Amino acid sequence: MSDRFFTLEEHDDGVTRLTLSRPERMNTMTPAFFPALRDAVVRLNAEGRTRVLVIDSSGKHFSAGMALDVFGGDALTLGTRDARRRLAFQDGLRQLMHCFDVIEQARFPVIAAIQGACVGGALDLACVCDLRVCSADAFFTVQEIHIGMAADLGVLQRLPKIVPPGVAREMAYTGERVGAERALQIGLVNAVLPNLDALQAHALKLAQAIAAKSPLAVAGSKLAINYAVDHPTADALQQMSLLQSAIFDIDEMATAIEAWKAKQSAPFEALTPVAPV
Repeated sequence: MSDRFFTLEEHDDGVTRLTLSRPERMNTMTPAFFPALRDAVVRLNAEGRTRVLVIDSSGKHFSAGMALDVFGGDALTLGTRDARRRLAFQDGLRQLMHCFDVIEQARFPVIAAIQGACVGGALDLACVCDLRVCSADAFFTVQEIHIGMAADLGVLQRLPKIVPPGVAREMAYTGERVGAERALQIGLVNAVLPNLDALQAHALKLAQAIAAKSPLAVAGSKLAINYAVDHPTADALQQMSLLQSAIFDIDEMATAIEAWKAKQSAPFEALTPVAPV
């Protein structure tokens, strides 16, 4: 499947690859990119066949973030002139945020495979993913501070839960460029690979390892971790008792145990599709 911003490849093993496909524009994001991404992720989640989503890109860079010409439009420069416009601005911004929220809410894990620049809105996108891996030439920047605005699509809320808060503050206040090795040291990425080919191979191998597990157990694990990040341990344990009662499946476990003992892949069923509203 192709979109003007990205391509989608769905594989039989449950791994889906979403590749940003505007390398001539450094995979920059226009306003139309966000609902296109949202709709693609929502569809994959609803269908239930995808077990892991890998988001990568074509060209030298992952993404240079929001296209700068967007900020020159009347809709943004005049959007907060009076109270009515400010109210509409808030609603429009929340809708943009939701286009990334669906990645966090999806039943499957999402892996970002990053090369070159990952700046501005691209870092917001990377931070909402479950895992991040990068090539040695990758760098990460909270770019918005350089153009006189606070980042507003989730990086300021999610980055301090991924890296030490002091590091997140330094990145947000200075717009410093964080290279691949530094990103690994602070926990922003899980692995650094020498080049793009190695990066893509590693991301695919990681995705396949996750896709081979019970999709029910993986989805439950994601729900539990997401909840635990924003709640006290006691509340998260209470949520886990309710969650486990909902997803505990002895037949699924028997299938997993048998495959594990035989060192073979297990024939897990896909998740049940979600009926459209």
